[in-house]
Amino acid sequence: MQGPRPVVLSGPSGAGKSTLLKKLLKDYENIFGFSVSHTTRQPRPGEVNGKDYHFVTREEMQKEIDAGEFIEHAEFSGNMYGTSKGAVQAVQAQNQICVLDIDIQGVKNIKKTELNPIYISVQPPSIEILEKRLRDRKTETEESLQKRLTAARVDLELSKEPGLFDLVIINDDLEKAYSQLKEVLLEEIKKTEESRKS
Repeated sequence: MQGPRPVVLSGPSGAGKSTLLKKLLKDYENIFGFSVSHTTRQPRPGEVNGKDYHFVTREEMQKEIDAGEFIEHAEFSGNMYGTSKGAVQAVQAQNQICVLDIDIQGVKNIKKTELNPIYISVQPPSIEILEKRLRDRKTETEESLQKRLTAARVDLELSKEPGLFDLVIINDDLEKAYSQLKEVLLEEIKKTEESRKS
């Protein structure tokens, strides 16, 4: 894998990963690229194929997984999700730092590859705050909300494993969380900017 070190962002739904990412992509416009995941779930309103996700059938995805085309994949709420090697290489080919938004199982799978990313976990201050954030979104049914909270508890428990993450950000203050995120990525950002000049 050529190009700058990728970044793996993990953490439960509602911890604030997307918000932090949006700030990062806005402040460093062409430095970061997002690896577009594959999923077998149906697009939500407004989602664009190839931009938000690569929406594929279960058969297509299974075929590519069997062919070794995926860095990691997992099943969540009856749908498959995964990161293909091609998606990461597409970002690296543009000399961008590839950002992967991946669950804890995916993190463990990536540890077995030669990807060598910077591992960052974004976590809510508490499960109660996480539940409030998810409820405030008003995008979940009670059943899917409970599933997400259960997944979050497991996620937070598993993420305590020593050495799993290079940085754990407790997102109780967005600005503080963002500056922690920037700090750990600064070296890669500088390298990427330098290599563009040469």
